[in-house]
Amino acid sequence: MFEDLSQNIQEAFRKLRGHGKLTEDDINKALKDVRMALLSADVNYKIVRDFEKSVKARALGTEILSNLTPAQSVIKIVDEELANLMGGKAAKLNISSRPPTIILMVGLQGSGKTTSAAKLALQMKRQGKRPALVAADIYRPAAIKQLQVVGEQADVPVFTEDVKDAVQIARDSINFANKHARDVLIIDTAGRLQIDEKLMQELKDIKATVKPHEILLVVDSMIGQEAVNVAETFHNALGVDGVVLTKLDGDARGGAALSIKAATGCPIKFVGMGEKLEALEIFHPDRMASRILGMGDMLSLIEKAQSAIDAKTAEKMVKKIKSDDFTLQDFLEQLQQVKKLGSLNDLLGMVPGLGGLKKKLTGVDLDLDGKEVRHMEAIILSMTPKERADTSIIDAKRRKRIAMGSGTQVADVNKLLKQFEEMRKMMRRFRTTQTQQQQAAKRVKSKKGKIKKGKNSKPKMPSLPNLGGLLGQLGGKFPFKKS
Repeated sequence: MFEDLSQNIQEAFRKLRGHGKLTEDDINKALKDVRMALLSADVNYKIVRDFEKSVKARALGTEILSNLTPAQSVIKIVDEELANLMGGKAAKLNISSRPPTIILMVGLQGSGKTTSAAKLALQMKRQGKRPALVAADIYRPAAIKQLQVVGEQADVPVFTEDVKDAVQIARDSINFANKHARDVLIIDTAGRLQIDEKLMQELKDIKATVKPHEILLVVDSMIGQEAVNVAETFHNALGVDGVVLTKLDGDARGGAALSIKAATGCPIKFVGMGEKLEALEIFHPDRMASRILGMGDMLSLIEKAQSAIDAKTAEKMVKKIKSDDFTLQDFLEQLQQVKKLGSLNDLLGMVPGLGGLKKKLTGVDLDLDGKEVRHMEAIILSMTPKERADTSIIDAKRRKRIAMGSGTQVADVNKLLKQFEEMRKMMRRFRTTQTQQQQAAKRVKSKKGKIKKGKNSKPKMPSLPNLGGLLGQLGGKFPFKKS
């Protein structure tokens, strides 16, 4: 996400590092590179011009902090201004105090309205709400069926009527919500391949009839500056409350995300980060700015982990690791939990300093739900419970059977078993180190008050394992290479 923009902006600031004192000329050169990076990202030139003026005014002012270098201070200013450009802080949904809260999803055909409606329904359901989806797209073939399918996946009811009047469907859905105690209605409306008067009039009629508390415009981020034009048109006609940017995980430029708020005043409230129903995230401008500048986004990573990984299961696994009872079945369960986090590509971008590591992993599949991981699952699922519990019994004959059952090669089975054994060795190493540290801590506590003060009197604690070295040992040892 935003790889090109992030790389170009970070390169501009690398030139500032090492300067003990920044001159106006240094700042102008850096901002020129930033300007070119933003224009290359398809950000409107007027927005870029205003952004550059704002950064320069602050950078040449009195905002250099004593605990930061001049270059760090300029980067901090750019970070804050990028966040302001995208809206400053996360914008919340308008939730009615008297249910149902009515959310109207609008946008062009192909922007991802139907899927986004289901994603939003699933997210609200996990927040304790009782949402329902409304099929008000009466034009596109199979639109109602598509909403029913994704609604079933999200386990959310879908209201439909066998009429050719979207306004009536929207009106009747309110009665459905009241009758079935649904506190949120998400109305999926029809889109067009291009903006036309008929589309807008129907949306205006629906708005006048149901009086939605929130109008969300769904826009494909991949169309760049055109996304801003679409947002302006819909906002002028309907008064849009917020934007859902889809396909942001595949957007290397980021022009839409950087331009929409400044151009229209409409905040980006949600972003689509993949095809799965769980892949809808609240948009945090400040966190996005940090990711663009290569400073990571640990808060989003923590939130993603908390929502994806079950605490009880994690505690159970810790106990198994401590007792050296970690099996291939446990490994499979952990793999299935970690898959929920999404692509490693995105996760690396959230960890400060690791964004650039993605380039070094060229040729390695970073998709946690990709072909390689599915092969690993297939191999483990082709084993018997006894084989998963004790890999030492898997001889050549069993390996051949497992390979045939999983549709892989015997060499792939061998690689997986070897990797699993290496992982268990590392677990034992960590466990041993942890035990040594605990014993040393007890010795220090028991000798408290008996140790003489002095330079060399402090007992030495065992050093932590070399994490960098361990990661290096693992690097490249995926069971399969990307073809």
